[in-house]
Amino acid sequence: MKKALMGAAFLLLFFLLQCTAFKYFAVNNIGPNLLIILTCTYGFMYSDKEGLLMGFFAGILCDIFFGPILGINALIFMFIGFTAGKFNRLFYAEDIVLPGSIFVAGDITYGLIYYILLFLLRRRFQFTYYLMNVILPETIYTLVCAIAFYPLLLLCINKLNKIGQRRRKGFA
Repeated sequence: MKKALMGAAFLLLFFLLQCTAFKYFAVNNIGPNLLIILTCTYGFMYSDKEGLLMGFFAGILCDIFFGPILGINALIFMFIGFTAGKFNRLFYAEDIVLPGSIFVAGDITYGLIYYILLFLLRRRFQFTYYLMNVILPETIYTLVCAIAFYPLLLLCINKLNKIGQRRRKGFA
């Protein structure tokens, strides 16, 4: 229960930051995708199931507020969270290369699937334009923000997990 509340709080915080504060720091109307950072982090810290659930809730939140079709973002985020969860066995808190690679791969995957589902199927074939002006700048911006947010997120999650373990030991 505590993990679900912690996940909901992080989801709400990251969603609000992405929708409010980071809109002011957008470059050419491109901002970071903080929900990719959160979804991938939950996936590879906990499991593919946790990543899938966080991805679903992050995606459905995006769909409700901004999505053109309900469920598109949820489907994409679920896929990214599930895939990031498959790297759970390789997770080490000190390593920044694996999470950074997963953030980059997740953001590029998000951009490509979004392009295919919403543009390519409607015969908009400007892929190189979309890649150079949307996908790659957003990926770079997300990676820069991940370098700042990932250690803080990791620290908060570890502290809250330790507090939960101490409480469970006290009741045992």
